[in-house]
Amino acid sequence: MARPKSASHDLKREAILDVAAQCFAQQSYSSASMNDIALACGTSKARLYHYYEGKEAILFDLLDRYTQHLLALIGETEARAQRRNLSETEALHELIRVFLTEYENSATRHTSLLADTKFLSPTQFEHIRKRQRDVVAAFTRFLKRAYPNRVNKTNEVAVTMMLFGMINWTFTWLRPGGPLTYEAFAQNVIQMIDQGLGGAQG
Repeated sequence: MARPKSASHDLKREAILDVAAQCFAQQSYSSASMNDIALACGTSKARLYHYYEGKEAILFDLLDRYTQHLLALIGETEARAQRRNLSETEALHELIRVFLTEYENSATRHTSLLADTKFLSPTQFEHIRKRQRDVVAAFTRFLKRAYPNRVNKTNEVAVTMMLFGMINWTFTWLRPGGPLTYEAFAQNVIQMIDQGLGGAQG
């Protein structure tokens, strides 16, 4: 009979993933080793193998949980928008704020999502890519609802990618504690979207 997992098993995995994401971001996935991760965790490599069979398993679990979390944020935002009776435009604004808050708090995980999926196995890669496509599709849905006269089949991909282009790479230049906060930047993005799309309606 297999020994049951301890109540803190998943919590320990999350702690390992936090450290691993930092190692991948600082050293690159290719350069970081299981020994590096174990050392950064303050544990032995043998103990680390108790949780993960290798670096590849850590990367997949990291990206699997992160993309699942992003999809959950979308669902929570939709539910909150309905509870608060927000307009479709306000719901989009809320989604932008939610994602930029998440990016501020999960910069290293987001770095791995954008840079390290190529190291996954083909099956794992397709699993994560499907999650990413689902996130993109959700943003397209929010945009089309917010600006039905401006976002259509012809330009929906371009408009969605424009929005992701503004928010997805903040970890490369927008530093916490700097003169521009993530909250303020979210408002800048919202204003640009509204002025470029909402201002031309009617």
